[in-house]
Amino acid sequence: MTEHICLAVLLAFLPKATSGIELTFELPDNANQCFFEDIKSGVNCILEFQVVAGGQYDVDMTLEDPTGKVLYKDVKKQYDNFNWKTETPGTYKACFSNEFSTFSHKIVYMDWQVGDQNNLNKVVTQGTHAMNALESSAVAIADKLRVVDDYQTHHRLREATGRKRAEQLNERVLLWSLGQTALIVLIGIAQVSAFRKISLIVLKCYSTAIVFFRQASEVLMVLFLPSSVSKTRLLIP
Repeated sequence: MTEHICLAVLLAFLPKATSGIELTFELPDNANQCFFEDIKSGVNCILEFQVVAGGQYDVDMTLEDPTGKVLYKDVKKQYDNFNWKTETPGTYKACFSNEFSTFSHKIVYMDWQVGDQNNLNKVVTQGTHAMNALESSAVAIADKLRVVDDYQTHHRLREATGRKRAEQLNERVLLWSLGQTALIVLIGIAQVSAFRKISLIVLKCYSTAIVFFRQASEVLMVLFLPSSVSKTRLLIP
């Protein structure tokens, strides 16, 4: 029972092993959003970001130290991470810019880790005695949990990106299909209308031809048949 309590106490230090910011936020078009973190000197930091959805899946990112020195800067990046060790204590600033986009907003994931990833090991070994088997197991479990959490986070990001791309593709296919359907209907209506007009023209020409040949035959009969026969023919209704 005591060993289980000790293990729970050791694992309780896991959330405090590192500090920082981990979030997913929406970056509107023509917008610039910054995040700030107070960090002491000599601290290892990791900043990771990824565009989950929106536009061409790219964003501008800038990282500055308290003196305004640019530690990292890149444009139109979908994913990147940056490791550094602070030299100046103070407030560090990370800014994400979508000013180059005029109509599409972005969804951005950011993970800003401040501090040593192995702080739990230091907490356990603060005493004068060497770590026992339970403490070693706690440290190993903490490391494995950290790896699992990192894999799960990246898997969720990939899943979200893939789902968003699939939704956009499905929407485009739907719109294209609706456009093709409307075009087919319009072509069908145009063909029916054209066929009707052609039929009316042919019928009119046929009627005109019948009248013409009838009148021509009567004229020929008058000219070439005897007068008595032609008169008789003309009297026949």
